[in-house]
Amino acid sequence: MEKGLLIVVSGPSGSGKGTVNKRLLQSEDFVFSVSATTRAPREGEVDGVNYHYITREDFECRIRNGEMLEYTTYCQNYYGTPLKEALAVLESGKNLLLEIEVEGALNVKRAYPEAVLIMLLPPSFAVQEARLRGRCSEEEEVIQRRLERTREELLVLPQYDYVVYNHDGGIDVCADDIRAIVRAEKCANKRHPNAAKAYFE
Repeated sequence: MEKGLLIVVSGPSGSGKGTVNKRLLQSEDFVFSVSATTRAPREGEVDGVNYHYITREDFECRIRNGEMLEYTTYCQNYYGTPLKEALAVLESGKNLLLEIEVEGALNVKRAYPEAVLIMLLPPSFAVQEARLRGRCSEEEEVIQRRLERTREELLVLPQYDYVVYNHDGGIDVCADDIRAIVRAEKCANKRHPNAAKAYFE
């Protein structure tokens, strides 16, 4: 069975990555990676669906044993991708979707060079700011912090494999672009090193 691809989708606040990933997950070819975290569940969250909620001791034990594909800390809590579950999905032939920040994405690429990194962006910085303000749910200080974070995130853009722009009202087009990337990557010569030999067998 052909292995699935590990697809990492990153993007600044307002890029619409959550909405695009939900659209991709409507296809049976994609599976969403459930991260592990040491933070407590919020109201309405379900263990194994939103996150795998584990203790700090358990998480640190997994780090020492090399059982995390990637991990990071945020607000004094660990967040990461369990390696065993990720590999199981790929071996099943499904494509595994990871929605993580740029730091985690680069860690994934180092640990699993076959991963495909996709940066999802609004059409422009101005559009991103308009989207954040259009939410009407955050203080000005938070908006400015998110916009400043975008400048930091885009510094690592050259290390990503693809850039996909999410235009207003273009969720379907955006999802189709990512599906096209997956199809192209599965046909890439680097993923078929023994093609010539196998052809004559």
